[in-house]
Amino acid sequence: MTRIIDNRLPRRVATLAVLLGATLSGGCSAIDRLANIGETPKLSAIENPTAAPGYKPVQMPMPTPQPAVYNPNSLWRNGSRAFFKDQRAHQIGDLLTVTVKITDKAKYENETKRTRTNNESSAITDFIGTKTFNNAVAPLPGTLLADNSNSAQDGKGTIDRKEELTTTVAAVVTQVLPNGNLVVEGRQEIRVNFEIRELIVAGIVRPEDIQSDNTIDSTKIAEARIAYGGRGQITDLQQPRYGQQLFDVLLPF
Repeated sequence: MTRIIDNRLPRRVATLAVLLGATLSGGCSAIDRLANIGETPKLSAIENPTAAPGYKPVQMPMPTPQPAVYNPNSLWRNGSRAFFKDQRAHQIGDLLTVTVKITDKAKYENETKRTRTNNESSAITDFIGTKTFNNAVAPLPGTLLADNSNSAQDGKGTIDRKEELTTTVAAVVTQVLPNGNLVVEGRQEIRVNFEIRELIVAGIVRPEDIQSDNTIDSTKIAEARIAYGGRGQITDLQQPRYGQQLFDVLLPF
């Protein structure tokens, strides 16, 4: 009795397993979307940024702390930024306004051409003294080596990008670094009909860069993280389906 084993069965099982895993991973999201059919997108609850999952305090190289020095018979303290109380953000929980101004333009155009032609030929008429023997037969042909090769490459690339974003968002001070710099984070959500637009700004600011009206430009934020996007019905239509995303990852061609 002969048993015939189909080698295609393991591959089919593996493919089904991958598709099943992808379906299960996106199942919760799909169920949530089905439950929210006809409903407006829900706004996120206001939460403490330091209590959010994945939050990590910022650690940066710090100089040696300098103790405050008070001069005798003087109201002025060394290192003070103003004689009267400063109303600008300077401690955890304070608010400041971030003015986001992004105007980015980039245009690149590159072209590379490379051509190479090689010709090699080697002819041998007498191999190991074959002419010295009357009855000897040349063991090799007259041309021992002949080679021709051609190589050509033409590569072109063009990048033309233009981005512009102007808006403002209030941020909260979440951490004060040892050198006095402030770690800030701000989030803003706006819902229009069935679409939510959200703006996230985070980074490190220097107190001296905060203007007298308690505002700071986004260009003066170190380690800036600015995200502007949204979610809702229009955003869902612009995204490819789960199956298409799965095949885009798995298929090598």
